[in-house]
Amino acid sequence: MSTSPAIPLYLVPEGGLDDAPIADAGKAWARANGFSGQRGKLVSLPGADGEVAGVLFGTGKPAGRSPFVVGLAGAALPAANYTLAGEVGDATLASIGFQLGAYRFDRYRDSQPAPTLTLSEDADADEVDRQVEAALLARDLINTPANDLGPEALEASVRDFARRHGMTIAVTLGDDLIGANFPMIHAVGRAAAQAPRLIDLTWGDPSHPKVSLVGKGVTFDTGGLDIKSAAGMLMMKKDMGGAANVLGLAHTIMSAKLPVRLRVLLPVVENAIAGNSFRPGDVLRSRAGLTVEIGNTDAEGRLILADALTLADEESPEILLDMATLTGAARVALGPDLPALYSTDDGVTAGLVAAGAAAEDPLWPMPLWHNYDAQMASKIADVNNAGSGGYAGSVTAALFLRRFVRNAGAWVHLDIFGWAPEARPGRPVGATDQGIRAVYGMLRQRYQR
Repeated sequence: MSTSPAIPLYLVPEGGLDDAPIADAGKAWARANGFSGQRGKLVSLPGADGEVAGVLFGTGKPAGRSPFVVGLAGAALPAANYTLAGEVGDATLASIGFQLGAYRFDRYRDSQPAPTLTLSEDADADEVDRQVEAALLARDLINTPANDLGPEALEASVRDFARRHGMTIAVTLGDDLIGANFPMIHAVGRAAAQAPRLIDLTWGDPSHPKVSLVGKGVTFDTGGLDIKSAAGMLMMKKDMGGAANVLGLAHTIMSAKLPVRLRVLLPVVENAIAGNSFRPGDVLRSRAGLTVEIGNTDAEGRLILADALTLADEESPEILLDMATLTGAARVALGPDLPALYSTDDGVTAGLVAAGAAAEDPLWPMPLWHNYDAQMASKIADVNNAGSGGYAGSVTAALFLRRFVRNAGAWVHLDIFGWAPEARPGRPVGATDQGIRAVYGMLRQRYQR
C-alpha cells in the first residue's frame, strides 16, 4: 500500500455515467471519449494542473457483475497510487481483485512498476492483505522455473515460510524416506539429481481441531520413462502448484489465527529419467501397505500424495484436504478456471462451493463414482496407478487417493490447474492461485470464534 496521494478510480456501471460522483465537465469528457461504463474501459480525467484528476473504469452491465472485475483495471492502469470510488460494492473483494490484477512476475527481467491501491475505509485491510499475500506467494512459486526451484530450493522457501510463521518443521530426505516408510515418494523422486523429500509442518494448539493439508510438490515432471511430449513438458514447472497453493492457504489460516491445529505435508520430488527411474510394470509398496502396480510413470503425483495422505490420516484429522495439479482430464471436463472438487462430506462440499462463489474462487463438485474403481484393477497388485480405458481420468485419480484415507472426518481433494492461459479479472496470464480463498472461507466459517 502506497502513501502517495491516491488518484480516485471511479467504478461506473454501463449506462451509469450520469450518476457518477464527478463534475459535469468530467462526464462530458467521458462521453467525448466514447465512455458509457463499458466493461474494462478506462478514461483518464484531466485536472486543472495537467495531472490526472481521476480515472473512470467501466464495470459493465450491472446484472451478474462481480467486484473482481476491478482486476481488469489493476492489470491495465499505469503505475500510480489509486483508491476505489463510485459504485464499488464489496470493497474488500474489489480491493483484492485490483491487487491480484496488478500482479507482475519480474524475477527475470527489468521490474515493471505496478499500480498500487490505498484502501477505502469500507475494505477490511487485514483480509485484503492476507488474501493478496497468499495468492502472490503461490503465483511466485509456480512461475519460478525448475532450474531455480528444484526440490532443494523449494525446501529452502518452505523453511523460510515456516520461520516467518512460527511453524515446526521436519524434513525426511532421500534414502531416509525408505526407513521412515514413505516408499512411493522415494521411488518417484530417486532418479533426480536432487533427492526427494517429505516436508512436515505444524502450527497451533494441539488441543484444537486438527486440519491437515497435503500439497503435490513435483517441481518438474518429465513423465518419467513414460515420457511426455515436448509440448507436454512446457508448463511442467507448475506441477508443484498444489504445494504452492497449500502454502498460500496455510498463510491465510495462520494470519487469521483460526483456532485449529494445522499440519501441512508436502511430498517434494522431481520426476526425472535416469538408470534408477521407477518403471512401468513395477510394483511399489505404499506406506498404507497396499501394493501399487505402475501402469504409467506419468501418473506419479497420486503416488507421492498417497504416502503423504496416509501419514496425515494416521492422526484422524477433522478435515484432511489435498491440492494437486493432478490430471489433464479435469481440464478437459471443466477447463482451466474450475478446479474439480471431490469430498467425502456433503456439508463440507456445500461450504466450499458457497465460499468459493462468494470469493471469486469457484470450485465444481465431482462424484467419487465407485463403479469406476474397477478401472484401477491390477492382476498382480492391490491397485494400478493408471486407470484403464481412458475414461473419467479425474474421477479414477480421486478414487485412487480415496483408498489411502480411512480415519479422517472429512477428506477433500482439489484437482487444480494453477495456471491462467488467458487473462481474467484478477488473474493475469501465467501462474495463478486456485482454491485458497474458497477453502479459507469455509474454514473461517467453520472455526472462527
